[in-house]
Amino acid sequence: MSGRDALTTWVLRFYVVLVFGFIFMPIVASVIFSFNSQRFPTVPLGSFTTEWYTAILNDPDIWEAARTSILVSLSTSVLATFIGFCTAYTDYRFKFRYKYGFLALALLPPTIPLIIMALAMLAWFAKIGISGQVWSIIAAHTVLTIPFAMAIIRLRLNEMDESLEAAAWNLGASEWRAVKEVIIPFAKPAIISSMCLTAAVSFDEFAVAWFVSGLNKTIPVVILEIVTGNIDPQVNAIGSFVFLVSMTLVVLAQILFMTKGKRRTVTP
Repeated sequence: MSGRDALTTWVLRFYVVLVFGFIFMPIVASVIFSFNSQRFPTVPLGSFTTEWYTAILNDPDIWEAARTSILVSLSTSVLATFIGFCTAYTDYRFKFRYKYGFLALALLPPTIPLIIMALAMLAWFAKIGISGQVWSIIAAHTVLTIPFAMAIIRLRLNEMDESLEAAAWNLGASEWRAVKEVIIPFAKPAIISSMCLTAAVSFDEFAVAWFVSGLNKTIPVVILEIVTGNIDPQVNAIGSFVFLVSMTLVVLAQILFMTKGKRRTVTP
């Protein structure tokens, strides 16, 4: 390696470290302050304490919000992944008129500002009489996360040999069995990955949840209410928990998506 190439490599490494430092330093600071005995996040730090974690563990409102967040994220991940798989397979297998319009509508939700989507969801749910329910949050988050599931599964299907499904048909498998025995096993890593990612997105989302949740608060909504009231060190503890859950789900999603699923042979 020449001196110029070595310099370029070190510059790129420094740039990557700088970018990751810029992204994660506020999170690291929040985790550090969650163990700080002082009420205000100032330097120098006070003594080490787990007081704020004890406080949130003894708070019934936090536990209720955590249960709601878990129910919403799990339900959203299942529904969004199922619909996302159906949409991705439709795009992969079929050609029909206005297909590009169909895909444009399917991928539209993430491009809409969250505040606009939240207001639209609130108005629609109020009109049909389901506003302020847990299922309102699940429905809203499902709409928001379907495009993520679709994109992940569609990328996986792009790697599949198109002749495999046709071979299953030639061996006597019906279209439904070909999907069950060929498509789903091949797309399984992407399916599980999309479940993890959509669960993480749902678990973190607060703008839409704040508008449609009513009294059924999720963890991000509770955090928002705390920080708008006063400075409370419990926020750092709750935020550390949310970050741990979200990062675990995102890392799992990435690992699973990179996993090469084993192809299975279809027997008639």
